[in-house]
Amino acid sequence: GRNDVGRVSKVGTVKVTDKMRVERYSHVMHLVSDVESELDSKYDMFDLFASVFTAGTMTGAPKIRAMELIAELEGLKRSFYSGSIAYFGFDGNMDSAITIRTSLIKDDTIIFQAGAGIVADSIDELEFLEVTNKLAANIATLKDLSNL
Repeated sequence: GRNDVGRVSKVGTVKVTDKMRVERYSHVMHLVSDVESELDSKYDMFDLFASVFTAGTMTGAPKIRAMELIAELEGLKRSFYSGSIAYFGFDGNMDSAITIRTSLIKDDTIIFQAGAGIVADSIDELEFLEVTNKLAANIATLKDLSNL
């Protein structure tokens, strides 16, 4: 994130704050760090958004090569999974979120997408369990909706 944000920031203003805090959710936990900086005056919120998209947390590093490998090896397009939902205000404010656990309902089909970070010592079964745990909230929500 630092390098991505740094491309549109004033020199020397990029800082990692609140490093590696644990955020707990209903079915998973995340390690989260905040990256803050001052936007260089020659850039706007759209430049900032473009500089961090697609998030390195979704691709790996080095980002460009990792994205090439993902396209080659995953066997399907990610569609909106690992993309972003964002708003851009006329006042210059923006907010965005990475679509990391998604469900698409189309006709009589539901497509779930989630991922796990694959590294050299990954164990297949544990990575599959991670994806299953990540999607558990989506599945539970749909089950609850079916009972309405």
